[in-house]
Amino acid sequence: MAGKGGPTNLEKEQMFGMAEKEMEYRVDLFNRLTKTCFEKCVEKRYKEAELNMGENSCIDRCVSKYWQVTNLVGQMLGNQPQM
Repeated sequence: MAGKGGPTNLEKEQMFGMAEKEMEYRVDLFNRLTKTCFEKCVEKRYKEAELNMGENSCIDRCVSKYWQVTNLVGQMLGNQPQM
């Protein structure tokens, strides 16, 4: 840290870069989750303007499982020894 207690310009750039990467990761994760669950749960030929009960249930389960797996993989990668 800088002498006055605040971050230096380099540290600010690094923090901004890390935040930007995190945002890109989260957007990518959301897009993959949306695409995966939509393709799995919503019929190709739309019959109704709204999701039906079966599609809603499928999407709920799909999203829940997707987050569980994502968290599990994150935990497993976090427990890996550093190279």
